[in-house]
Amino acid sequence: MNQDQFDKVKNGKGFIAALDQSGGSTPKALKAYGVEESAYSNEDEMFDMVHEMRTRIITSPAFTSEKILGAILFEQTMDRDIEGKHTGDYLWEEKGVVPFLKVDKGLADEKDGVQLMKPINDLDETLRRANERHIFGTKMRSVINEPNESGIKQVIEQQFDIGKQIIAAGLVPIIEPEVNIHSEKKEQCEAIMKDEILHQLNQLTEDQHVMLKLSIPTKANFFKELVDHPRVVRVVALSGGYSRDEANEKLKENDGLIASFSRALASDLRHGQTQEQFDAGLKDAIDTIYDASVNKK
Repeated sequence: MNQDQFDKVKNGKGFIAALDQSGGSTPKALKAYGVEESAYSNEDEMFDMVHEMRTRIITSPAFTSEKILGAILFEQTMDRDIEGKHTGDYLWEEKGVVPFLKVDKGLADEKDGVQLMKPINDLDETLRRANERHIFGTKMRSVINEPNESGIKQVIEQQFDIGKQIIAAGLVPIIEPEVNIHSEKKEQCEAIMKDEILHQLNQLTEDQHVMLKLSIPTKANFFKELVDHPRVVRVVALSGGYSRDEANEKLKENDGLIASFSRALASDLRHGQTQEQFDAGLKDAIDTIYDASVNKK
């Protein structure tokens, strides 16, 4: 593990940029960017276009370590180059931004009010390549829709079981059990989930550390116990479908919680913008998300 990167993520001021749309979500991300499906004829062309989008974001003068601590990448992005360097190396060496990698393979069908992760059969190989590419940490997402104790326990156990495998490979896992913001019983889901997370955290050894990526809680500072836990490097928040303004306002109410936004980060960016327009839109998004991450009510 790179100690400079660990210290930056744990103690730095800023937020994590989520640039990890995968095969299933890439068409939606490109469409939001102003690229219709008719603009590409196969998956290779689609991934070429999304890499161009991510490259444009990462190389923008607005994208700097002054306000961005880390960036989460999709596997293909990790394997591609930006200006002659692997993306992870470019992020750290040129931008001072810590690289993370999305390692999950998507969600299983809903059962017991939750969606577990699909099996990650090639995880050992992915982690080996992540180390070769100088990746600091990983991210993997599950979804909680209902306050089903059995289902939520399964989600958290799966996340931590795989998380320990990632820790053993020398990386820091971002545990992401997303609570659906549209759940009618969101607050109950959060209470059960927090108890299960604390149970797992308390079983970690002193040399085992995780990050947590959570939906912004219904009750302000409900996750403070997680933020302060000695085994937790950082707790970051997903926007979860909130608009950027709404997500930022909710984030400001939570001490120690920083952003890890995807759609809310790129919502004003369009393929047809001039570079000046693109950079200005990205700068505005970064400035407002940074402010919500570091300046609390």
